[in-house]
Amino acid sequence: MLPWRLGLVGLLAAAGCVRNNYFQPDAHLPARAAEASAQTARYSAGRQYARHGGLYEVFFGQHHRRAWAAPVAAPVLDLATAAPGGALRPGKLGGGFNSTSLGLTAADGRPYVLRTVDKDPRRAVPPRLQRSFVVNYLRDNVSATHPYAALVVPPLAQAVGVPHAAPRLFYVRPDDPALPGDSLARLRGQLVWLEEKLSSDAPPADAVPAATALESSTAFYQHMLADPRHRPDPAALLRARLLDAWLGDWDRHPGQWTWARVPAPGGFRYQPVPKDRDMVFYRAADGVVPWLLTRRFALRKWNTFRPYFHDPRGLLQQGHYLDEHGLVALTAGQFRAAAAAMQRQLSDAVIDSALHRLPPAAFALEGPGLAAALRQRRAALPRVAAGLYARLNRRPTLGGTAGAERFVVRRYADSTAVAVYAPGRGADSLLLARTFYPRQTKVLTLEGLGGADAFEVLAMAPRPARRPRLALYGAPGARPPAAGPGLRYHPGARRGAHAFARPPEE
Repeated sequence: MLPWRLGLVGLLAAAGCVRNNYFQPDAHLPARAAEASAQTARYSAGRQYARHGGLYEVFFGQHHRRAWAAPVAAPVLDLATAAPGGALRPGKLGGGFNSTSLGLTAADGRPYVLRTVDKDPRRAVPPRLQRSFVVNYLRDNVSATHPYAALVVPPLAQAVGVPHAAPRLFYVRPDDPALPGDSLARLRGQLVWLEEKLSSDAPPADAVPAATALESSTAFYQHMLADPRHRPDPAALLRARLLDAWLGDWDRHPGQWTWARVPAPGGFRYQPVPKDRDMVFYRAADGVVPWLLTRRFALRKWNTFRPYFHDPRGLLQQGHYLDEHGLVALTAGQFRAAAAAMQRQLSDAVIDSALHRLPPAAFALEGPGLAAALRQRRAALPRVAAGLYARLNRRPTLGGTAGAERFVVRRYADSTAVAVYAPGRGADSLLLARTFYPRQTKVLTLEGLGGADAFEVLAMAPRPARRPRLALYGAPGARPPAAGPGLRYHPGARRGAHAFARPPEE
């Protein structure tokens, strides 16, 4: 064991100070490497990730290093011709803690975004650690992401009816006159993704043809909590979340979604539109250090893509807010049906066709292994769906809006049925109806958010069920139910992290 420990100490010591020249100077391959590859394969997404030896990879993981260094072909970006809507005009430089992005507008007014394939997570590191080995480690851990996974997602999403972006790969010339100024230096000489922008400041996209608007998660949930006419599309959300799980895409917090507003009888239905598929096929836990960091007591959300689902709860935890607000209307049968439908739709032919969208060198390295893993994970989708349903229905919350709702609970001998009505909507005022069973649900919470809510708990059998326990929250003007066994009424808003009205964190 001593040599292993000394090796780890030596590696950390060597990484003690952040390297200023960490990244490859240009995605363009050196002449000799370009000649050794196909004539049109002139670029690599990140050669720096593959410069380490075997001992380093034992401790820090092999990840997708070979794919990052693989030679790939890409057209040179020409803003005059890259978009079908006419010449692109550069706008605001942006990006989160990892990517560098540039907003663009086509001549026809459609917004686009340009994002670097490679990432620099240094901005996510606290100032006191900016010069430490932590930056080097996080930079190196970018190799846990697959550089070209975004190319695989569109046909798979299309097959299961999930809206998607359509990113295209380009190379940005170091001397591109269309991208002048020091502020755009991080884009020049890089491989980049160009895609139509799916965000609240964009017009409705082709991804959801029936949509009249696109909204951020914050805006959608504000509408949903304020007005019963604005409801999520639970079936569409379930399809999207099962696709997330199947692809191993763990980074699905509310900021990674846009919501397409579609007219529906009596209001609007919102379809989820996933964005930023950077974590598809994420592979972290194949080295000693990342394996320790991704345990359940640590960074559980950094869920590694494997042929089997080793921790579905950790994989889906970033999207828990969406799940608990948007999927509670669905039954166990609907979860089973959604998983079975995806198994039929994601055929071997669909999987193989999607993976062949990878650059040939990247497919040769990982395509067959990814295909085998996706097939094995496809077989496990019903189990993943059942586990998600069980977690969401152990302590579910049914919430109202800022208006006046009527919550009707009917206690039968073996079950509890709940219906939520919005009288202000007129004759068709039913918002939600579900039946819960004691063996699945421990506590059922009904949360009125405001207005003159009414709560009714009715006994429908001589000896009605006392489980699940009922926790009811009503605003000061609400009408409480009659007291009864297994029931607790709170004359005020629910507090804490599990409150239904708590806004999403983007």
